[in-house]
Amino acid sequence: MSENQQNEGLNIELNELVAQGVYATGAIINHSPSEFVVDFVQFMPGARPSVKSRIILSPLQAKQLVKSLAENVTNFETNFGEIKEPQANNNGTATYEA
Repeated sequence: MSENQQNEGLNIELNELVAQGVYATGAIINHSPSEFVVDFVQFMPGARPSVKSRIILSPLQAKQLVKSLAENVTNFETNFGEIKEPQANNNGTATYEA
């Protein structure tokens, strides 16, 4: 949801458990002709990766989400600077440049 939609006075219920959120370090996306399934996964050293949340979207909702995320990433980078992606090393690990 874009900031504009949030500011238009939508009255959405958010219970305490959902408000705490779930930390995910990655996402796995699959689709069929009728839906997109997004599994938010937590990859932690020494632990088996686990799905923390699954969201199922219609194709239209998926397209709207992509547009909204792109808009919000642009706004974030305008306010806070470029989000830098990790660069892979020869040993298969990734490093971040500060």
